[in-house]
Amino acid sequence: MKRFVALAAALIAATTLTLQSAEAGKRRTHIDNRLKVVALGTGAAATVGYFAINEWKWKWQDGIFPGQWGAIAGTTMGCAAVSPMIGTVVVGRPLTQREGHVLIGSCIVPIIGGYLVNAAYDANPQWEPQPAVAKKKRKK
Repeated sequence: MKRFVALAAALIAATTLTLQSAEAGKRRTHIDNRLKVVALGTGAAATVGYFAINEWKWKWQDGIFPGQWGAIAGTTMGCAAVSPMIGTVVVGRPLTQREGHVLIGSCIVPIIGGYLVNAAYDANPQWEPQPAVAKKKRKK
């Protein structure tokens, strides 16, 4: 019985992930799909780098870094530094603050980090810089 209740709760929780929230007149910005590919690619490259440091073994061996956490920190920082650079080249323009933070969040917390950062920006629109309004020249 306990397994059935746990399975039912997990099924209900998984079903809620497929629902869309209502947006009534709220401005919502979406991230360019090319940047999602960049986040996926740099995350995969960081994972490959981690295993390369570990001499391609699942169980941690003594590699270049003094320990497993050093390798994790090194590859995460490398991913966070390189992914906005690659994103800028791919989209062909400077990234917005939101786009850069989404890419970095995807490196720090794989898979869901970018979505969490994007949701945080949606919940706090004051975080995004406002475009400068051109000042009107007054005639004297």
